[in-house]
Amino acid sequence: MALTFHGSGDPALTNEMLGLTTQLKAPITVFAVGQWLEQHPDIAGQILGAGHELANHTYTHPVLSQLGQLAVSQEITRCAAVLTEQTGGEGRWFRPSGIESEPSALILDEASKAGYPTVVGFDVDPRDYQDPGASAIVARVAAGIQAGSIVSLHLGHSGTVSAFPRIAAILQQRKLAPVLVRDLLA
Repeated sequence: MALTFHGSGDPALTNEMLGLTTQLKAPITVFAVGQWLEQHPDIAGQILGAGHELANHTYTHPVLSQLGQLAVSQEITRCAAVLTEQTGGEGRWFRPSGIESEPSALILDEASKAGYPTVVGFDVDPRDYQDPGASAIVARVAAGIQAGSIVSLHLGHSGTVSAFPRIAAILQQRKLAPVLVRDLLA
């Protein structure tokens, strides 16, 4: 199963989460927002340096399904350009922002044109971005997690940081090994 994070928010909380992932030996895939990477240029190197994976989550994090073709294309390619500038590569994966269901044909087509033939969704969403508290986040992950799951979490939320050690313990109890998206989908 894969633990994925939407990359945005307070870099101090990101650093705290990266410390926990190292301590708990839990690799993560971060779908980063391009503007966030530009605002915090050290973050990409810290994520990759810790052995994690970095991927594209649009440039400004809009509700992508409400945009036209040109704007969708620009959101994907601008984030790819930031990733390339900061890491030497555009990341292997793309995750659309602001959509709760399957991405539209337009989004899939523009992602493919930008070099992302695989658009990565998730099957476990504890809605940690709503800040329900660590216990609720843990319970929601525990209720949905299974072999092959992709969990959607968010950097920049203190409840998620607090919940992470308990999530890692649940994975260990259930004999579920967290892996990068590239390893899960390989």
